[in-house]
Amino acid sequence: LMLLYHTCLCLNPTGNIIGSGIFISPKGVLEHAGSVGLALVVWMVGGGISALGSLCYAELGVTIPKSGGDYSYVTEIFGGLVGFLLLWSAVLIMYPTTLAVIALTFSNYVLQPLFPNCMPPYVATRMLSTTCLLFLTWVNCFSVRWATRIQDVFTVGKLLALGLIIVVGMVQICQGHYEGLRPQVAFQFFKTPSVGQVALSFLQAAFAFSGWNFLNYVTEEVVNPRRNLPRAIYISIPLVTFVYTLTNIAYFSSMSPEELLSSNAVAVTFGEKLLGMFSSIMPISVALSTFGGINGYLFTSSRLCFSGAREGHLPSLLAMIHCKSCTPIPALLLCCTATVVILCIGETHNLINYVSFINYLSYGVTIAGLLYYRWQKPKLPRPIKVNLLVPISYLLFWAFLLGFSLYSEPVVCGIGLVIMLTGVPVYFLGVYWKDKPKFIYSFTEMVTYMGQKLCFVVFPQMDPTESLPPTQWTDKREL
Repeated sequence: LMLLYHTCLCLNPTGNIIGSGIFISPKGVLEHAGSVGLALVVWMVGGGISALGSLCYAELGVTIPKSGGDYSYVTEIFGGLVGFLLLWSAVLIMYPTTLAVIALTFSNYVLQPLFPNCMPPYVATRMLSTTCLLFLTWVNCFSVRWATRIQDVFTVGKLLALGLIIVVGMVQICQGHYEGLRPQVAFQFFKTPSVGQVALSFLQAAFAFSGWNFLNYVTEEVVNPRRNLPRAIYISIPLVTFVYTLTNIAYFSSMSPEELLSSNAVAVTFGEKLLGMFSSIMPISVALSTFGGINGYLFTSSRLCFSGAREGHLPSLLAMIHCKSCTPIPALLLCCTATVVILCIGETHNLINYVSFINYLSYGVTIAGLLYYRWQKPKLPRPIKVNLLVPISYLLFWAFLLGFSLYSEPVVCGIGLVIMLTGVPVYFLGVYWKDKPKFIYSFTEMVTYMGQKLCFVVFPQMDPTESLPPTQWTDKREL
């Protein structure tokens, strides 16, 4: 039970897999799927695909026992450039965009009861989202203990909301309110989806399942990963899939597809229809859940920045921590700034397609690396070794999903791809080019020194067996 708790709470966008996604994605999944029945199939298949990916990551986690997840594995297998591109996309796209989506969800659920007949004003949602983000950034900068306590306390919010939705939904079904779930009704399409639209519905569901790979970010800290990593997967992924499917069944037991698609906050609409005078519990619970989700993402984003700086792929300032509170202030400020920028230019469902496309691209590259690593180092000890059909099946689905998503949403998905590729010149100029002019090193060291004085940060205490001392980290070496 403690392992399952740690698996669910370790990072999530979250502090966990079960996070804010289940309160955001149902609308997008149904919109692209075109029917209730196909939407439920997407949720169940999405859980199965996540399980396949998790098994592949379990093998990588014990074969390459480094913290840092995808970034560490790809860097080890394919070298510095591919690893840097994953890191670049994570710092500029994955973390900030996911934070922006969760923050917008928080503000929508807080403001929706105040604007029952229309969408909350654009400016109001952005201001509230930014205020929440700035406050939690300050908390994470000020104290690690406060950040972890917030994560533990606000986990109750999502458990309360999901538990309430499922219980009320099951009561509805037991009372005979399941007409919309009958197969002949559920598979009546209000619009005929193309293959590309089905792929986009999987991208929407993928956002809710994001987090299945986060235990790999702390592999070095997991006790007996050979036993515990697979155990966490076998328990958590089926459980999450079961909870998500029941939650959607509960939604459809009381709302027609038209009502769900017209709702700006699905759980609020659900509560207003079924909870009566207690309907205010729902927006409060979801707000607590998303508040904790923002905190969890901020708390763990710094770990990836530290791994990147340790490998020489990011400025060393991002690996520094406050000398008293031991919090990674520069990394947190970078993530907060990038998120605020994305908040001002994006809309929730487009942002989900945008970040899910890049997430799946990273997953596919990492799992392709598993196959390449087996061919490259066949005699390397592998405490966990999955059947070849597992990564091959995942990659076939991956190719279908990305290909048709890019075809259906070339602008939204293409922008993320272009931003990722902008990391190529940055890598060659900032990392690969070793003999830079002296003034560049002088400028970098000056900026690092100013950042240290401004944030009052220093290098963390390092293991003396590290290959290079911290004084040589600053953009002067390649992995």
